[in-house]
Amino acid sequence: MHLSELSHPNQLHGCSVAELEAIAAQIRERHLEVVSTSGGHLGPGLGVVELTLALYQTLDLDQDRVIWDVGHQAYPHKLITGRYERFDTLRQQNGVAGYLKRSESRFDHFGAGHASTSISAALGMALARDVRGETFKTVAVIGDGALTGGMALEAINHAGHLPSTRLLVVLNDNDMSISPPVGALSTYLNRMRLSPPVQFLSDSAEEAMKHLPFMGGELPAELERLKESMRRLAVPKVGAVFEELGFTYMGPVNGHDIAEMTRTFQSAHRCEGPVLVHVVTTKGKGYPYAEADQVGYHAQSAFDLDTGKAPPSSKPKPPSYSKVFGQTLVKICEQNPKVVGITAAMATGTGLDLLQKALPGQYVDVGIAEQHAVTLSAGMACEGLRPVVAIYSTFLQRAYDQLIHDVGIQKLPVTFVLDRAGIVGADGPTHQGQYDISYLRAVPNFTVMAPKDEAELQRMLVTCLQLDGPAALRIPRGQGEGVPLAEEGWEPVPVGRGELLTDGDDLLIVAYGAMVAPAMATAGLLQEHGVHAAVINARFLRPLDEALILPMARRIGRVVTMEEGALAGGFGSAVVEALMDNGVLVPALRIGIPDVLVDHASPQQSKESLGLTPPQMQRRILDHFGSAFSSGRAAPEEASLGV
Repeated sequence: MHLSELSHPNQLHGCSVAELEAIAAQIRERHLEVVSTSGGHLGPGLGVVELTLALYQTLDLDQDRVIWDVGHQAYPHKLITGRYERFDTLRQQNGVAGYLKRSESRFDHFGAGHASTSISAALGMALARDVRGETFKTVAVIGDGALTGGMALEAINHAGHLPSTRLLVVLNDNDMSISPPVGALSTYLNRMRLSPPVQFLSDSAEEAMKHLPFMGGELPAELERLKESMRRLAVPKVGAVFEELGFTYMGPVNGHDIAEMTRTFQSAHRCEGPVLVHVVTTKGKGYPYAEADQVGYHAQSAFDLDTGKAPPSSKPKPPSYSKVFGQTLVKICEQNPKVVGITAAMATGTGLDLLQKALPGQYVDVGIAEQHAVTLSAGMACEGLRPVVAIYSTFLQRAYDQLIHDVGIQKLPVTFVLDRAGIVGADGPTHQGQYDISYLRAVPNFTVMAPKDEAELQRMLVTCLQLDGPAALRIPRGQGEGVPLAEEGWEPVPVGRGELLTDGDDLLIVAYGAMVAPAMATAGLLQEHGVHAAVINARFLRPLDEALILPMARRIGRVVTMEEGALAGGFGSAVVEALMDNGVLVPALRIGIPDVLVDHASPQQSKESLGLTPPQMQRRILDHFGSAFSSGRAAPEEASLGV
């Protein structure tokens, strides 16, 4: 059987180990072919090929449920569930999603883009199954890194208190840090301990002891401890933790031995209550470059399969915002030992890997634990440190209570750098940074800002670290504008002060962050139609520069706001509310992300679909204000406030 013939995972049933190994090779070949061409997550999927095939050998996917944590490890799952032919559209507009998506396939039982959700979702499905009196199997596949997320530990704690609920958790351990050696002895001991004969003897012995005259129906404490010690004799230390939490532990199992994993999963399905199977895999398995550099090849842009390197660029690109932030923070930390950088398992993505290498004593990685990262930083701030917490905009959503309760209410001087703010492209709706403007705008005591370019980013970072309270700084994904950068000696930005970039009498454009450059381009296009626009770089969301915006709005009489974020409760709403509250009743047009979830596509394609390119914004402005431009400025008292 060839991989291309698979339209249903149940077709794997009955395949020999040799046949499954051949399919595994085809999965890796297709996986590498597509990701090297279009980019995507590489290492995670390569590491779970055999795990996927072995697990699906033991399940009926017409009824059983498999919930994959995060989702980027599920490329092999996609390839054997009818998406082989379309797999070359991975992460492209209208193509196969890079994460699990319920609307894409009936085999994607739960959507996943963020980590640590699988056990909770699987347990919920198992409880619903039991309520309905059904018997399907429920499996959660979670990576060892995702266990650092508190939500996963909460779910494990809950499941362990439900001894009659059948749930299988597969721990994909590709780090080896929590794993004892994988070998014949541990495999044999686990097989013996969980075999039906040994279980029968153990249960029978316990029952017999209970009926001895001097026992009184219960085991004395000494014998109870002896029984527990014997039961744990064959359990590795990591397994003892899960068994204490109420799980039956099995493993560690070689995650690339299909036969052994198949036997283990079959045994696990026979157990009552929650079971955890510990599978040890190699991230990037089958591609030497990915095996050697598991962090670097976690996800890749297009690259050459033979060399493992990206094709050379035709011209040099400006540094990314993340890199500029990381380099600037290193300089600041060198000068101030009280400044500490904190990441939630995203050092490379946020630029904090530069701080980790340069000043490891001023660097903290908390793992996939955003809530903990925020409150940890609050504790540091209480003791005089100046924490800088760098987290993707979409991931900081997970710590909203901590932002309010632990930082905002207490007015603690913590700086949050929200990377990947705005449109992020191929990762799709789970990763778009479209809500941080709205959710931060509502939190008292926060100073919230966004730079127009990478040089202003440097100045704003210095500004944040001079404030007496919390601050948030949003930066977009990708390269900067290519402006000159200073090595040090950055001048702070006056708090709450925007800047007038160009003046005009026909229209006022107030832009925020990454939309400043498109606003200037839009103003240039409008000028070709005889419309002279003033453009303000707002810089600050909180506090808004009303002293600059309001008089200009009164004078010009027409306002457009531009933001790369959700319009609901966003920057444009803040400007319109300020106009209304101060009696400046002029027509206003808000441009940003409407009330939609932005699907996977390139950033440019997403912006085009949302109408956020300069030509589109120019046309929309002309359509909205066209008659007013031709007839002159409307008197403020005659105008109505628009949106």
